[in-house]
Amino acid sequence: MAVAEVIPRRRRGPLTPYLLIAPAVLAMLGFLVYPMASVFYYSLQNYTVNKPWENGFAGLDNFRRMLAHDPLFWQSLGFTAKWVLVEVGLQLLLGLLLALIVNETFVGRAVSRALVFSPWAVSGVLTTGIWVLLYNPTTGVSRYLADLGLMGYGAAPLANPDMVFGAAVLAELWRGVPFFAILLLADLQTIPRDLYEAASVDGASRLRRFRHVTLPHLKDAIILATLLRAVWEFNNVDLLYTLTGGGPAHQTTTLPLYVAATAAQSHDFGYGAALTTAGFLILTFFSVLYLRLSKFGART
Repeated sequence: MAVAEVIPRRRRGPLTPYLLIAPAVLAMLGFLVYPMASVFYYSLQNYTVNKPWENGFAGLDNFRRMLAHDPLFWQSLGFTAKWVLVEVGLQLLLGLLLALIVNETFVGRAVSRALVFSPWAVSGVLTTGIWVLLYNPTTGVSRYLADLGLMGYGAAPLANPDMVFGAAVLAELWRGVPFFAILLLADLQTIPRDLYEAASVDGASRLRRFRHVTLPHLKDAIILATLLRAVWEFNNVDLLYTLTGGGPAHQTTTLPLYVAATAAQSHDFGYGAALTTAGFLILTFFSVLYLRLSKFGART
């Protein structure tokens, strides 16, 4: 029974719709608006548990410190941008390739789809545990690569500054590629077969059919998937934290990891809130810019 049916018709007035949505609005205020407002408030405060005598209104001091006196902020922000670009780009290409493959008709397609999508069902911490074992220098893949003469014995990819980025990217690809494959496959299945048949009759090659039929139809799905995944990778904490801890020498420290270290480990909640605010503003700006430039939802 609908909620509106519970209210007698004669008692309904102009405030009835607002009363019906009030629980959802209160939930949003409590779980979304209030936490965001709290972060903005504390970003303007000196709030350090270890030095309570220094607590108080700081104005824009936290932001001045961040922009002018904190090289680790710029290092973590630069790595975050590199991480997002590499991960989202590779996940999109590999996810699109897998979606095109499992969209074809062949024996064992159902099993292949299940295998492609299965990594997405694994939690981030469990994924990290799997890859930590694979990268173990004694019992992992590097041991067998050393037996083949491809690397030295005892090589630890997660502790090597020259290898840690590639190792972390590979682990996240295993988890992230199915996200694109699922979304793009769902959109591929909505493309009318008549379009491909008409293109074939006109003499279009497979590549031209992909360029002029498949890609235009997938445009909005690709834009939405890349945006969602970019936000997700920007805020990536679980895999990098449990895989590398931000090391070695902060080489894999993203901005969210830096926020966690500042707030949870150093107990500098005011500065941590300022870093969080900066990350929120950066994500908002680039999300709006990306949607505007990509003309999401526009008819072609």
